[in-house]
Amino acid sequence: MSSIDVVRRHYEASQRGDLEGMLADFAPDVAWTEAAGFLTGGVYVRRLQIIENVFGPTEQTWDRFAVSVDQLIEEGETVVMIGGYTGVHRVTGKALDIRTVHIWTVRGEQIVAFEQICDSHTAQLAAQP
Repeated sequence: MSSIDVVRRHYEASQRGDLEGMLADFAPDVAWTEAAGFLTGGVYVRRLQIIENVFGPTEQTWDRFAVSVDQLIEEGETVVMIGGYTGVHRVTGKALDIRTVHIWTVRGEQIVAFEQICDSHTAQLAAQP
């Protein structure tokens, strides 16, 4: 299976709301980097930290949060996703609609690293009353 296929499976699981499927190809020591300034910003290592600091808070913060995948680009172990985020902040009721880039590193059919690049300022504005 190619690196792009591994990443594509993650996004397909995300669209189904399948957390186990999203985590299925993560290496045990996967490193997940959320953009500085983003609501879940930071670096998290291992599945549990990612669930507790990214996936859980995202679900709690945004209604109808979705990732759109416009393009996937593969170069060896690296896959770049160009797309966007949409959702509605559960407290403020403000809509989120921003562009994002995800950089994935896949080795031996396992995701070993992820980095998010996005418009964190616009996301913060959506969270402010």
